[in-house]
Amino acid sequence: MKILTMGVEEEFVLVDRVTRTPVNRAPEVIRRAQRELGEQVQAEFFNAQIEICTAPTASRGHLREELSWLRTVVGTAARDERCMPVACGTPVLSPESPLTITDTDRYRLMARRFAPLVTRRDGTARDDGLVCGCHVHVGTLDRERALALAMHMRPWLPVLQALAGNSPYAGCRDTGYESWRSVEHARWPTVGPTPVLDEPQYLAHVARLVADGTLLDNRMVYWHARPSEHVPTLEIRLADTNADLDTVVLLAILARGLAATLLTRVESSVPPPLMAGARLLQAHRLAAVQGLTGMGLDPVDGRERPATALLDELIEVARPGLTAADDDLAWVRDQWERIRTDGGGAARQRAVYRRHGRLSAVVDSLATATVGG
Repeated sequence: MKILTMGVEEEFVLVDRVTRTPVNRAPEVIRRAQRELGEQVQAEFFNAQIEICTAPTASRGHLREELSWLRTVVGTAARDERCMPVACGTPVLSPESPLTITDTDRYRLMARRFAPLVTRRDGTARDDGLVCGCHVHVGTLDRERALALAMHMRPWLPVLQALAGNSPYAGCRDTGYESWRSVEHARWPTVGPTPVLDEPQYLAHVARLVADGTLLDNRMVYWHARPSEHVPTLEIRLADTNADLDTVVLLAILARGLAATLLTRVESSVPPPLMAGARLLQAHRLAAVQGLTGMGLDPVDGRERPATALLDELIEVARPGLTAADDDLAWVRDQWERIRTDGGGAARQRAVYRRHGRLSAVVDSLATATVGG
């Protein structure tokens, strides 16, 4: 079985070291971090966000080491600007000053074109627009194979979403969700399951969306799994950013293992399982609300099952891809048992709040895990 490469993009919110609220200091932090990281650290839509990008690798160990290094360098650069990076799907606390948009031609145009999603009537940025995701790339894949693989992976992506839920708090309140980021991000055009399209249909569909103004360009295709337009990969983009480093690596390893397993079905022309659109959306809603704590929908027959049982099943389905790469299967099982016992990101945040009774303590816990994991 072919060993696919993988890469991770992580978005962080920058918070002030004293107030723990989001601050518009990304340009200064990026300038400092780029001295060592170059283009592996980048701006995001808001000046209170920052993104890191790993190089492609086939090694789990290399991926973890690089993520740790990137986080450490960004953490040092942020400290010099009196702030710290926090890996969380939504900011726990509201900003004390209005957020600002990153000063590039593309982001300025997006802010104008999609103003109701970005700004209030007075022109200031909406606080609820700041969300941070973790995107996993698997490759090398051309567009045709990436699309075919996305069709096979579609029913399993809510299970990965449930694993990665890490945004229960937003704007100083408990939202009741495991992943509130999923709700906020869904306000943007095309966010959702990948449509059933082959390559010619994909090209025509995206061209129509750009032509009618739904999208600014093909880089704004925000499906949960999409062919990347800048690297030859399938990009899986439905997870919250997680402070726990091993959760991020687990997400990447599971995505790569599942992709490698299902790619053999693509290459054998096995038809993908097609869950009805309404049921697939329901599966993603359950993942956003309940995460690992509740129910999900079986990718094969659509019946309700515990989310933990579905993750067990995903690991079993991905077994061929996991066993083909080092000792990924044993490591995945160990990490999954740890999370099953201790809880995922959202559960850990709520546990910190129960112990301390302060949302600032939740931010501190996330910040420490982000750069110290």
